[in-house]
Amino acid sequence: MPGLAETTEVDPELRELLADAIHKDHGFEDRFDAEVWLLDMSNRLERFVENPKTRITMLKQIHYESKRVDIAPELILALIEVESAFDEFAISVSGARGLMQIMPFWLEEIGLSDKNLFKIRTNLRMGCTILRYYLDIESGNLTRALARYNGSLGKYQYPNKVINALNKRWFQQ
Repeated sequence: MPGLAETTEVDPELRELLADAIHKDHGFEDRFDAEVWLLDMSNRLERFVENPKTRITMLKQIHYESKRVDIAPELILALIEVESAFDEFAISVSGARGLMQIMPFWLEEIGLSDKNLFKIRTNLRMGCTILRYYLDIESGNLTRALARYNGSLGKYQYPNKVINALNKRWFQQ
């Protein structure tokens, strides 16, 4: 599950990054790019999320949070597809919550126990920050970063699922 450390000790650097991330904002660079990307991704997302308004709102937030940490939004879409199938209220057997399946202990670790991981913005902000941290730790190695995110470092099933979803459905062509 995302954010599960290999040890029981929480990485203080990741804790600090999450605390800092919750207060920063960025967005699309220009309106034309926003419209093209949102229309294209909305069409791709329709099979998972029926309501067009919900799709656009979700896509704006996914784009926003992924760009904030310099990750391709399409990768985040693929990860969400695998983690929760775009169910913002998903709960895993281990208790991970929301679109990106964030473990609740992270909120207390950064002093935000009043935040709700079912809120899309909070969930995406934390999930994107965690993935960025793992990409940095792994020097950009996507397979290893995804395995860390899932708590399955050294195994390939989860990273392969995300990469397959990315290539099949989300990668812009």
